[in-house]
Amino acid sequence: MIDPFPFARRHLGSSESGACDLAKAAGFDSVDDLIDAAVPDGIRLRQPLALPEPLSEHGALERLRGILSANQVLRSFIGMGYHDCITPPVIQRNILENPGWYTAYTPYQAEIAQGRMEALLNFQTMVRDLTALDVANASLLDEGTAAAEAIALAASSARGKDAVFVSDRIHPPTIDVIRTRAEPLGWRVIVGDLASFDFQSGTAFAAVVQYPDTRGEVADLAALADAAHAGGALVIACCDLLSLALLKPPGEWGADIAVGNSGRFGVPLGYGGPHAAFMACRDALKRRLPGRLVGISKDRQGRPGYRLSLQTREQHIRREKATSNICTAQVLLAVMASMYAVYHGPLGIRAIAGRCARFAKSLGAALESLGFQLGSNAYFDTVWVEAPGKASAIAKAAEKAGFNLRREGDALGIALDEKVTAAELGTLLGCFGGDGAPLGPAEGDALPGALRRESPYLQHPVFNSYRSETEMLRYLRRLEGKDVALNRSMIPLGSCTMKLNAAAEMFPVSWPEVNGIHPFAPARQVKGYAAMLSELEAWLAEITGFAAVSLQPNAGSQGEYAGLLAIRRFHQSRGDGHRDACLIPVSAHGTNPASAVMAGFRVVPVACDADGNIDLADLRAKAEANAAQLAALMVTYPSTHGVFEDTIREVCEIIHAAGGQVYMDGANMNAQVGLCSPGDIGADVCHLNLHKTFCIPHGGGGPGVGPIGVAAHLAPFLPGHALLESAGGAVCSAPYGSASICVISWMYIAMMGSAALTDATKLAIVNANYIARRLEPYFPILYKGNADLVAHECIIDLRPFKDFGVEVEDIAKRLIDYGFHAPTMSWPVPGTMMIEPTESESRAELDRFCDAMIAIHGEIKAIQNAESDADDNPLKNAPHTAAEVAADDWGHAYSREAAAFPLAWVREDKYWPPVARIDNVYGDRNLVCTCEGMDAYRS
Repeated sequence: MIDPFPFARRHLGSSESGACDLAKAAGFDSVDDLIDAAVPDGIRLRQPLALPEPLSEHGALERLRGILSANQVLRSFIGMGYHDCITPPVIQRNILENPGWYTAYTPYQAEIAQGRMEALLNFQTMVRDLTALDVANASLLDEGTAAAEAIALAASSARGKDAVFVSDRIHPPTIDVIRTRAEPLGWRVIVGDLASFDFQSGTAFAAVVQYPDTRGEVADLAALADAAHAGGALVIACCDLLSLALLKPPGEWGADIAVGNSGRFGVPLGYGGPHAAFMACRDALKRRLPGRLVGISKDRQGRPGYRLSLQTREQHIRREKATSNICTAQVLLAVMASMYAVYHGPLGIRAIAGRCARFAKSLGAALESLGFQLGSNAYFDTVWVEAPGKASAIAKAAEKAGFNLRREGDALGIALDEKVTAAELGTLLGCFGGDGAPLGPAEGDALPGALRRESPYLQHPVFNSYRSETEMLRYLRRLEGKDVALNRSMIPLGSCTMKLNAAAEMFPVSWPEVNGIHPFAPARQVKGYAAMLSELEAWLAEITGFAAVSLQPNAGSQGEYAGLLAIRRFHQSRGDGHRDACLIPVSAHGTNPASAVMAGFRVVPVACDADGNIDLADLRAKAEANAAQLAALMVTYPSTHGVFEDTIREVCEIIHAAGGQVYMDGANMNAQVGLCSPGDIGADVCHLNLHKTFCIPHGGGGPGVGPIGVAAHLAPFLPGHALLESAGGAVCSAPYGSASICVISWMYIAMMGSAALTDATKLAIVNANYIARRLEPYFPILYKGNADLVAHECIIDLRPFKDFGVEVEDIAKRLIDYGFHAPTMSWPVPGTMMIEPTESESRAELDRFCDAMIAIHGEIKAIQNAESDADDNPLKNAPHTAAEVAADDWGHAYSREAAAFPLAWVREDKYWPPVARIDNVYGDRNLVCTCEGMDAYRS
């Protein structure tokens, strides 16, 4: 059957005629007339993008399946922080493949994110319990990044120390990332044997160990922890989370911080990601813990409610004072991992860990009986076997039999997982000279008696209440129903681009040839991945106008960092290592200065004029004043204020004339694709947010991919990886970052093609200008560009309403009563909202949102005219819960109907927030970040 409508017609919220009507409503005769007026002529592309002709949904899936059929999905026992696992089908179907979970935004609006935050609190509790430390965050990007973040946390309290000791028995990718992060910050990384380092020298501020180590050995690290502490160093333990069900946890033998990867808790391998890393620490360190932290507060009616605790201390908000640029997490994957623990409970987790350990013991004993020597007699699930003169032949035989092993010289590592079977071990032993008979688990394990865990974990009822699938299914549905995601209504967040994540784009994520491959599988087994990723890189290079693209960065923040590192390395290669000044407009997102500091640059702020544009006079003055040291300018385009600046080429020329490089933040790339490009404009490097412009879903605050495109002279300085042929300098653990979700962007581009991608950009701009025109009589539009137009987003000024006691937060919370997530609040200008509708929204949805905002304006006017009480009104009391509206005692000066059903269409699909407005101040003053806190609070 031939689909009569191309995919683009399903992606775009308006037809060609509908888009024309929107343009006319904005004051122009056609879409092209509006675009010609909005986008400066001097930066317009004159040729269409050189991309393949678009495919139908079915055709794109068939083509991608054909490409990926070149992959060989072997059983990988390689380890190094990556293990295969079983994703419970109830979790796969109801979380991973459910738009109610994967299309949600970061839970900054607490009242409409209670479901996700409960799941994240479960994750934090799970990590805290298993590590036996005091506080855990709501996930990080991967294990290597988490280890580097832990070192930065330790360094923030170091005095007069510049060294970090790293055990040579931690996973090689982690060492690679640590070295990358250390160089710009001046940390000396000392990699060596645990027994060789003298902590009494007083030079080390941290010690990083692996538990169990990368060869699988389980060692007692208590004495090392004592020695490190005596020398004034913090101890960072990189942990296998599953092993901690059986092993004495790091919090009990002296570790101060624990990090790791929770992927084996139900998240597929995915050729490296995405997975949710974790970090836990002692109580004294919690206020410097990077990333997000979900905690418990109370709402307006005194009932418990979740929120992001210490939200304003999130590292990137500290700008140039930050020690981290982390502004994202891996929420969807953390939710999956937490629900894996909820699904299995403490007994199930212990049984899975015990099964792995007993199979490993059985394998080790069998190998010894065959005459092989083990690297250690104390191990959890990884057997290290010495095979002098035989390792290569055994590894080849194992691959032929369907298994990937880790090989280092004459030694082989075999890291088992929860999928391992007796038949598999029998076949594998045949490669070592065994008889091939099935080998079942041993009676016991190979763990040292002194390191067996005795303390309980996962005791909270949530981990002990949902053993049947019926109950689990209903629990997941209850949580999902508490949130607002893109499958309910438009999420009009400026700079965040919450667009359609089409089902056809998402399908391949669940394919075995996508999610079943280890990131260090041999290149000959991943030819399909190589072809798909190479094609995506080429497409992104064409779209951005650059010579090369790296897909390694697994978040936009990582892309910023990787791009700046490329600039840093370029200057160093030319003998210009002294160039350290990074010019950044004061309007920039907080990750920009934070990334610059992490990359070893000195931040020099550049002023903006009254219209929000870069102040050219100030830019010239700063470039001249720092000419000898100028490394880079970081600029967002269209600007952070939502306009196309006419002077962007001149901005680039000023920086190049002074010897600097231009880094373009690609957060607003959704207004460029097909109309202009960073490379053509004059940028040298640009990071992209595939979870914005190229349709990877936000997942409630992750996953994401943040690749960078670079000009030819920067291509040699793209991230490498120590375990591949490239020269190292990795910014994350896996060589291709979160490779498995790159299929989403591949599908999007393949189904859209050049013309439709350009149409999408045009419609995004048209939609934003339509909203601006509709709202302008009620809310001033703060910044405009050519012909009084905005780009793909607009900023409305709410500051005048402060005179009547109405704050931005009041409007944001009142929108919840209408069923909408609020636009971006108070950024880049306090007291404003930034609205971005995206091309995926229909005119009907745009009008619903505008009607809601106009109705809210009427409520504000009622306060202004003394028709509504200044303190007791729908805005100040929003959002309104069902419990409040249905209560016997109402007691407000306005009606229940005005509270709950302010417009007629709200009745059709009413969203009832599960909590009233959350008290943020109370939550920060009473920090409770684990499940136990809810029961304690209720009492």
